[in-house]
Amino acid sequence: MFNIILKYMRGRFIIIVLIFICPIVIVGQINNFKTEQLKSERFSKVYKKKEKEVAELLKLNKLDIQSLKVFIRVFKNEDTLEVWAKDKNRTKYKLFKSYQICEKSGILDPKRREGDGQVPEGFYNIQGFNPNGKYYLTLWINYPNASDNILSDKKHPGSEICIHGKCVTIGCMPMTDPQIEEIYTLCIEATANGQNNIQTHIFPSRLTQTNLNLLKKEFAENKVLINFWQNLKMGYDFFESNKTLPKISVNSQGNYLFK
Repeated sequence: MFNIILKYMRGRFIIIVLIFICPIVIVGQINNFKTEQLKSERFSKVYKKKEKEVAELLKLNKLDIQSLKVFIRVFKNEDTLEVWAKDKNRTKYKLFKSYQICEKSGILDPKRREGDGQVPEGFYNIQGFNPNGKYYLTLWINYPNASDNILSDKKHPGSEICIHGKCVTIGCMPMTDPQIEEIYTLCIEATANGQNNIQTHIFPSRLTQTNLNLLKKEFAENKVLINFWQNLKMGYDFFESNKTLPKISVNSQGNYLFK
């Protein structure tokens, strides 16, 4: 069966292409988003299994599933993915759960070209959901972003970076299948509630000053990399201090700006 991919752009939907098998649902203001996801036999089974469990976890954390918003942080050195959550009517996020990333790929360094095996570092969004992919359930991030388009290889920066199941990877963030079932379901609920922008921040490490100093010592000869990490630390510090998400833009040099 053919499926239509919808892409959200400047408040309007544009039909981009018809694809065969394994559709990726692009995030946007799709009124029947959750209904469409549940048409997948795989996710329908997952949802029946996880719906009550996720609702109970949210209730224990005093979070309303009907107004859920989520935020994801990844720390490469610690092999950790965090899901933060809040209700729409609250300002600050709180940590919902931490998950162990089950396989490593690459080294501490941002992704800069196709085929380098690197997990990106920077500030991204979840841009697509695939309930029928090769790696079980898949959340696609928007790599390359505006910064990557400036700093990475202009012709071949790479693509198809995901958070997914099956615990295998070349440049992605793999989880065990039970983990991705929970993370995917949380992101589905938040998107179904109208959250079009699930920010996903990926860091080389927890960028405390102590850890940054260790990175500076280990990579002392790579001033470009250290400057990049110092730029990432500004975004890390913003969230650590406020537990709210900054508004992020990118200047002509590819540096992130926060406010």
